[in-house]
Amino acid sequence: MHATGDGRISLTRALASLRPGTYGLSGNGTHAVVGPLLESAPHEADTVVRRLEAVTRGTLEPGAKVWLTPQVHIGDPSTALGIDHIDVSIPGELGPLPAWFVPDMRDTWVITVHGLGATREHPMVVMDFLRRLRLPVLDLAYRGDPGAPRSADGLGHLGETEWRDLDAAIRHAVRHGARNVILHGWSTGATMCLHAAAHSALRDHVRGLVLDSPVLNWETTLRALAVARRTPGPLLPLAVRAAQGRTVCAASRTRAAADPALLRVPTLVLHGPDDAVAPWALSRRLAEQRPELVTLRAVPGAPHAAMWNADPAGYEEALRRFLTPLM
Repeated sequence: MHATGDGRISLTRALASLRPGTYGLSGNGTHAVVGPLLESAPHEADTVVRRLEAVTRGTLEPGAKVWLTPQVHIGDPSTALGIDHIDVSIPGELGPLPAWFVPDMRDTWVITVHGLGATREHPMVVMDFLRRLRLPVLDLAYRGDPGAPRSADGLGHLGETEWRDLDAAIRHAVRHGARNVILHGWSTGATMCLHAAAHSALRDHVRGLVLDSPVLNWETTLRALAVARRTPGPLLPLAVRAAQGRTVCAASRTRAAADPALLRVPTLVLHGPDDAVAPWALSRRLAEQRPELVTLRAVPGAPHAAMWNADPAGYEEALRRFLTPLM
């Protein structure tokens, strides 16, 4: 970061800082929200200027190392968005799962599920939009999250076991008045949604799926991450197997969850051709194989799990069109 002032922030010119849209800006003890590029603002050749929407934690100092993140909001719905919410505890198979519940008038609830490396703060990007549609929202923290129980082995399972916490959230929703639920997941959260829609005992209550940057093949994703970390080519197979071991990944079961034949409900997939973590081609193939159920919206220029960030208005319009007949 180079400078701030007058509702603007100057950042080093790079592929990430040139991305369109709205992002969180994280640093050591700091968090801010940055908006679109201000191309007409004076700047040096090696910098870009973006709109500075808010500083939500700490102080932005020139020279500080910061990075863009899909997580725009920090805190909870009340403190971050001014939306009244209820802290709830959902009985899960490993223990109580904390969740935020935003009540509203409809009997179709949206259950939001964040992805790997994020927290339940990430889904807050869609909460204000869903409130305008009068849809109740249950934003789940699952095993391994802050405040939630850990798995017995202390490892993540890339959605393969975590989906059972989403299943518990569906049971909670139905028990407390939801007639139907729509599952909205990001990254591995999208994988969890696919598992739950296929295998939950309450799957008949699942009315639709919203999959943002879905991870449909973990072998491919782990290989992409290894490449991004510049693992030498000859070591890639070893790196993938090591990552699978650390996360107890059963790639065949992940592929089974993404089997197009298992889809039973309308599904909106929001994904970017430039996603370097979860390949876009797999989402396109899913849409081609089940065109009667799957709507695919491409979001160019968006990094993984940042489809809303790259185009908030377009994302919300696609959601509105998808959700309206399901409410």
